[in-house]
Amino acid sequence: MPRRKTLKLSTPADIRRSIGRISNMILNGEIDAKRGNALLYACNSALNVIKTSELQTKLDELEALLMESER
Repeated sequence: MPRRKTLKLSTPADIRRSIGRISNMILNGEIDAKRGNALLYACNSALNVIKTSELQTKLDELEALLMESER
C-alpha cells in the first residue's frame, strides 16, 4: 500500500510551504489543476481559520484589559 501524503496546515508557515509544494506539483504535472485548486482552497480556508482565531485571542485580551482598567 502506498504511503499517504499529508500537508501540514497548522501554522501560516506550514501553509506557505504547502502552497509552494502544491504549486510545484501542478506545474510539474504531478497532480491535475482541479485537485490542485481544491488543495489550495483548503490551504486558504485553514489560513482564514488561523487568522480568525488569532484575532479572537487578541480581542479577548483587549476586553480583559478593558475590564481591569474599569475597576
